[in-house]
Amino acid sequence: MHTHTHTYVAAGIMASCCETSQLADLNLQEKTHENGEIPRNSLDSSPQGPMTDPKKEGEDQDASQAQRRSVEEVLASAVLAPAQSLWTTEASNSVLLRIDEDCPEEPVTVHQMFMASVQRYGGVFALATKKNEKWEKITFSDYYHCCRKAAKSFLKLGLERFHSVAILGFNSAEWFMSAIGGIFAGGIMTGIYATNSPEACHYVASDSKANIIVVENQKQLDKILQIKEQLPHLKAIVQYSEPLQNKLPNLYSWEEFMELGLEVPDKELDDIISSQRPNQCCVLIYTSGTTGMPKGVMLSHDNITWTAIHASRAGDMQPADTKQESLVSYLPLSHIAAQIYDLWTGIQWGELVYFAQPDALKGSLIGTLKEVRPSSHMGVPRVWEKMMEKIKEGISQCGYMKKKLVAWAMSVSLEANQRCANKDGEKPFLFALADGLVLEKLRAELGFSCCQKFFSGAAPIGSETVQFFLGLNIRLYEAYGMSESTGPHFMSGPKAYKLPSCGKVVPGCKCKLADIDSEGTGEVCFWGRNVFMGFLNMEDKTREALDEEGWLRSGDLGKVDEEGFLYITGRIKELIITAGGENIPPVPIEDAVKKELPIISNAMLIGDKRKFLSMLLTLKCLSNPESMEPMDDLSLEAVEFCQHLGSQATKVSDITSSRDNAVYQSIHEAINKVNSRATSNAQRIQKWTILPRDFSISGGELGPTMKLRRPVVLKMYHSEIENFYKE
Repeated sequence: MHTHTHTYVAAGIMASCCETSQLADLNLQEKTHENGEIPRNSLDSSPQGPMTDPKKEGEDQDASQAQRRSVEEVLASAVLAPAQSLWTTEASNSVLLRIDEDCPEEPVTVHQMFMASVQRYGGVFALATKKNEKWEKITFSDYYHCCRKAAKSFLKLGLERFHSVAILGFNSAEWFMSAIGGIFAGGIMTGIYATNSPEACHYVASDSKANIIVVENQKQLDKILQIKEQLPHLKAIVQYSEPLQNKLPNLYSWEEFMELGLEVPDKELDDIISSQRPNQCCVLIYTSGTTGMPKGVMLSHDNITWTAIHASRAGDMQPADTKQESLVSYLPLSHIAAQIYDLWTGIQWGELVYFAQPDALKGSLIGTLKEVRPSSHMGVPRVWEKMMEKIKEGISQCGYMKKKLVAWAMSVSLEANQRCANKDGEKPFLFALADGLVLEKLRAELGFSCCQKFFSGAAPIGSETVQFFLGLNIRLYEAYGMSESTGPHFMSGPKAYKLPSCGKVVPGCKCKLADIDSEGTGEVCFWGRNVFMGFLNMEDKTREALDEEGWLRSGDLGKVDEEGFLYITGRIKELIITAGGENIPPVPIEDAVKKELPIISNAMLIGDKRKFLSMLLTLKCLSNPESMEPMDDLSLEAVEFCQHLGSQATKVSDITSSRDNAVYQSIHEAINKVNSRATSNAQRIQKWTILPRDFSISGGELGPTMKLRRPVVLKMYHSEIENFYKE
C-alpha cells in the first residue's frame, strides 16, 4: 500500500559539489549540521541502521578500494556548480549531491541524457500523436531538434535563467517539447494541473516566476487571461491545441511560436546548455495541496536523470536496442509519477510514447490501449478500480455458463498467482488452460494483450483491486515515493514482488525508520540521489521535510520485513488519535468496509479527538461523461447489488431518502463484520451515514490524482459529522 507521491546501504563518501577541487572540499560534510549538511558517518545513525542487503562477509578489499576510487574519480571529474549544502530554497542555487559507493554514477544534465539517447536511438520512433484517425510518429532525432527549436523560441521571448515555463494542459508532444525546450533554454519547467482554478494557476505561475505559460486550448487560456495582469514576470502565452480564437498581443499559436527562434544562433543556445550543471534546478513539481498551500518541489538535473535510469531499472524497463517499450501517456504530467514514467524514462530508455485523447479518463483510454497495445502501463488506484468495474460490468451481462467459466478461470489464476507470488515457478496446467481459454480475451478487452508490466502509484491501492487483477493474471507492481523523492523510492517488479508490500528500496537509494514503536513501525525516511533540492521559497517547510543529516521524512508510517520489503501502515497526519488516546490508522478499516460492500465507492473514517469512530460512506454511481461530476444514478454493479438484496433502487436518492431497508441492513451487517475483527473496542465503527453524492475532483473531495483530501471532506461535511457526536 502506498500513500503519496504521490507513484519505485551503507555509509559512503558524500559529494562536495564544488567545481574546483572536488575532494579537497569533502571536509565540508564534517563541519556542521547547520543548513542540512551531512556528517560523514550519518548514514549509520538511524535507530535500526539503514536497511541494506548485508555485504558478504570478508568482501574482497581490493574490490571495495576500486569502488571507492571510482567514487573519488567521479567526484574529481564531475562538473558541478559550487555548493555548501544539501538543500536550498532558491531556484538559482546549487546543492551538494548524495554521491557515494551505492550510487557512484557520474551526474549528468537533462541535455546530456537526451544527447546520449539520440546517439543510441536516433532513428527509433519516440512520440506518437493521433491526428485525423492516424498515428503520426516522430523519431528521437526529430524530437531532440524540435526541443532545440522550442528552446530558441523561448530565448527569443525573453526566458530568463531559472525563471519558469509553466505548462497547463493535457499530455501531448508539445507538452514534452515545451518542458525540455524550457530546460535547454536555461529555465525551469513547471506543470500546472489542467483541473486547477484560475487562482490556483496564479499561485504556481507567480511562485515560479513564469516568463512564459504554455496552454492547451481556449478553456485553459481563459484562466490565464483572467490573472495575467497579476503576473509581473509573464512575457508571453503559447497555445498548442485548437486555432487561436482571438489575436492578442504576446499570444502565439504553436506554429507561430516554433518559428520565433529561427534567427537565434545555435551558439547562443549551446552556451546556455553548456553552462548548466547537474546540481542545479530544472523542474518544479507542485504538490497537490491536500493539506495547505501547494509546495514547489525543486528537482535538479541529477534528481531527474539519476531517477530516470535507476527507478526504471528496478521496474525492469528495457532499452530500445534490446526491446523497445511502448506506453500510453494520459495521467497528469504535472504530477511526478507520470512525468518520470512517461517523459524522462521515455528518453532514457528510448521508449515509444503514445498520447491518449484528452477525454482519456472520461472513457476513451481503453479504446486507445486496445489500438496501441502497450508493453507497460501505469495507473493510479482509481484508474485500476474503474477498469475493474468495467470488466465486472461486462461479466455481469454474460450468460450463466460464461459467467461460471470466467469465475472458474479467475479463481484458478488468483490461486496460482498467490501460490507462486514471488517465484516465476511452474504454474499448473489448469492455469495455462484458464489463461488461454478465458483470461487472455479479458486482458485484450482492456488493451493489455501485449502488456508485460503493470504499475500502480500515487496513492494506496486496495487489496480487492490487487486480487481482482491477479485473477486476470495481471500483477500490479506497486511503487511508493513522493514528489520530494523524484517519484519512486520503493518499487515492486518481477524480481521484487510480495503482497501487500510496495516492494524494495530502489537500488542505490537508502531507507531508515525513525521513532520506531514496540511493533517495529516507524516513520519511513529516504536517502539518495533522488531526494529533492528543497521547497521553493519555503525554508520552514524544507527544514521540516529534511532532518539535520539530510534524510527526507516521508510522513508515512511503515515497517520493513527481513527481506527488505516495505509495508506502509498509514500516514502520520492521517492517524486518528481518539479522545481516549488510541492511535488508529484509517486506511485498513476503510479498505475492510469497501471489501465487504461492493456498493461502496468511498469510505472515510472519522474520530480524531472524538470518543468513538464514525464513518462517511458514498455509493458507486455513474458520472456525467462531460463534467465527470457524479450523478444520482447508481452504477450497474451497485444496481445489481441492490437487486440481489431484493431492493428496487436505481438511484442514490432512492436509497438515502427512504433509508432503503435492505441496503441499510446489509451495510449494518457488513460494518458489524468488520467490527468483529477489530483489535480493540476503540477501533470499532459506532455510527455511519451515506452521503447524497460520491466524492470527485470537481467536487473538491479528491485531489488531481484522485487522492482523498481528508481535511476538505471534514470541512465540507462538518454538520453530518457533528450529528454523529451530538449527546
